Amino acid sequence: MQQMQQMMKQVKKMQEDMAKAQEALKDKVVEGSAGGGAVLVKADGHKQVKEIVIKPEVIDPDDVEMLQDLVLTAVNDALRKADELMAKDMGKFTGGMNIPGLF
Repeated sequence: MQQMQQMMKQVKKMQEDMAKAQEALKDKVVEGSAGGGAVLVKADGHKQVKEIVIKPEVIDPDDVEMLQDLVLTAVNDALRKADELMAKDMGKFTGGMNIPGLF
């Protein structure tokens, strides 16, 4: 019975630590870019886009599609990096296993 209580305490502590780590992800920022830095996107560890910076020289009214592609590429780059950050920070709790629905 003593072992079961000890194990339950450890599980509870791990859950608390995981919740703190997930909460801390909102304060971590990753950057994605495209066009050699012409478009920069910042996102947090919860995959919320926080900022988009577009250099004026990349804005060409005759080539809107290029700007759209650059923004799309930069956003996807930032979100991919946010996923990597989350996997890295939360991986210490799961031993690197990807557990669906956990985070």
